[in-house]
Amino acid sequence: MKQQRQGGFLIAKIHQIAGRIFGGKLRAAGIDLNPAQGRIMFVLWHTDRIPINELAKKTSLGKSTLTSMLDRLESSGYLSRIPSPDDRRTILIERTDKDKAFEKIYTELSADMTRLFYKEFNKKEINQFEAYLLRIFENLTRYENSAKF
Repeated sequence: MKQQRQGGFLIAKIHQIAGRIFGGKLRAAGIDLNPAQGRIMFVLWHTDRIPINELAKKTSLGKSTLTSMLDRLESSGYLSRIPSPDDRRTILIERTDKDKAFEKIYTELSADMTRLFYKEFNKKEINQFEAYLLRIFENLTRYENSAKF
């Protein structure tokens, strides 16, 4: 009998459970964002004043999904949209003071989640596991970029 591989199923389940745990940690800390919104903010911490198209690529979110999330984040005061000084057609996404205060707490909670993920793993196992995940990610990215959906 052929063995069923469960990698994709397990990754999906881990994503669900981790999202619930992280969401609970955010709520307990008084942060009114979900993990997907946090992913947007994480990109902004590394590249502030970023065009929406570039933000969509870096977060792997579709433009319509991203736009509605940006609307909520903007109305909550975490970011603002500003016109690009170089190109009137381009809108840049910019961090706010509220986001800058939130970044430290979010980063600490992310570190807590990382410790939880890797509890009882040694450094070699972590490095090997992450190398495998990166290969899977690269396989899927290559397929997505070459496929006609």
